[in-house]
Amino acid sequence: MRVLVVEDEVRLAGALKRGLQTEGFVVDVAHDGVDGLERTRQNEYDAVILDVMLPKLSGYRVVQALRADKNWVPVLMLSAKDGEYDQADGLDAGADDYLTKPFSYVVLVAKLRALLRRGAPERPTVLTAGDLVLDPASKRVTRGEVEVTLTAREFALLEYLMRHAGEVVSKVELLEHVWDLYDTGEANVVEVYVGYLRRKIDQPFGRRAVTTVRGAGYRLEPDGG
Repeated sequence: MRVLVVEDEVRLAGALKRGLQTEGFVVDVAHDGVDGLERTRQNEYDAVILDVMLPKLSGYRVVQALRADKNWVPVLMLSAKDGEYDQADGLDAGADDYLTKPFSYVVLVAKLRALLRRGAPERPTVLTAGDLVLDPASKRVTRGEVEVTLTAREFALLEYLMRHAGEVVSKVELLEHVWDLYDTGEANVVEVYVGYLRRKIDQPFGRRAVTTVRGAGYRLEPDGG
């Protein structure tokens, strides 16, 4: 397994390289964000250990650029920032896990192995279906250049449909994943909210992205209709 360590603290980077090599990893090291990003573009890595506070380009910017390149290599972010919002920012930027400094080397290796077991499936931080774009972190939806305002429930419904674009999703599945046990279990609530959604993301734009599959459920067309 080939791992890239992007860390500007030279001693820490060296210690990580030596430790991971003893675990059987092949390890490359970069000391700034620009070099780290360039290495990921030139080489194929099984995982990246990425510091947040880097010279030239921050770790947040590096992982955002990776995901924009459709590079889904697993990323473990390291940071001295231990606030919950700092961790949320790293994960929302596209990282797969987050570890605060000082950290346990044993935990780092365990997290790294867990990421390697998952592999690198496509997992975009921003969902798209044609010119329909949904950003889960900022809670923004746009159709082309137009921002679409949705309620929290409408947003959750659209997000679920977009994460399953091209698939038929049943009313029962939507009730289970978009509503909760304290909400009404009536299936017609799904029909009502699908109607709301169509009136906001489809009808004003002359589109038919959300289609009804009779007797089965609903499907969001992957090209946005």
